[in-house]
Amino acid sequence: MTDDTTVPHFRFFELEVVRTERIGHSFLRVTFGGESLAGFRSGGFDQSLSLFLPLPHQEHTVLPSTDEDTWFAAWRGVPDEERPVMRSYTVRGQRRTAEGAEADELDIDFVLHGTASPASNWAGRAVSGSRIMAIGPAVAENKSVRFQPPAGTGAWLMYADETALPAAAAILDRLPEGTPVRAVFEVPHEDDRFLSVPGGDGKEIHWVVRDPATPGPARAERALEAFRGLELPGTPAPYAWIAGEAGTVRAVRRHLVQERSVDRRAVRFTGYWRLGASEEQLLAEAYAGQAPSEDPDSAL
Repeated sequence: MTDDTTVPHFRFFELEVVRTERIGHSFLRVTFGGESLAGFRSGGFDQSLSLFLPLPHQEHTVLPSTDEDTWFAAWRGVPDEERPVMRSYTVRGQRRTAEGAEADELDIDFVLHGTASPASNWAGRAVSGSRIMAIGPAVAENKSVRFQPPAGTGAWLMYADETALPAAAAILDRLPEGTPVRAVFEVPHEDDRFLSVPGGDGKEIHWVVRDPATPGPARAERALEAFRGLELPGTPAPYAWIAGEAGTVRAVRRHLVQERSVDRRAVRFTGYWRLGASEEQLLAEAYAGQAPSEDPDSAL
């Protein structure tokens, strides 16, 4: 019998673009294949992985090391103008390509918002055959699945902006039939409301569509207005999963705990990005151990 403690929970995978599909005004789904995906073990829900994206002048990702003990220092040691860009993304779906196939396909949904973002720029140029590297799960039970409702959860509350919408959609796919869900999803365009949610099964999805031509309330206030208009499920022990822009996530968490009496220990919150901060700045804070706490008992 294999001792699971000796099995690495994460390892490197080479991903090859199989195809791309525009699935909304702001979203592009990239489907990856590759023989190494036979060892990829997604835990589902909001399973994340880290992608290493080549710079615009590079055709494929090349890493100086994939050794679990040396890769990070080696990657950080690459000059800025040559270092592959590391970004975290959600596994939207994974499936076998055919009966008995040795390789899987992996779907990742990218938000397209111009060429200034390295990930958006790469995804917009991705073609079949493009190869990138990733660190992902080699076992299904892994710490990169943040959606962990406690036993006895009777209903789910959700908030996601466009950066967290693929994770929210993957979570909804796996929730038991008939589970009460109240969700607020914020997107930049009407055509981004691409989630197909069957009616009559307990799921209520409320969309907030931002209109650049009409400033309206601040980002956090739009989300709070939507939540204040929600009637929460009449069942005990709701579990809340909220993810997206850090300031909005904090405001929604505070609302649920202080105004709606949701147990703070049953609120999973994650800031995927922060207004006014670049992705590189957030990465630098994470490297320095300065990332905001996601502990349920942290200050509201």
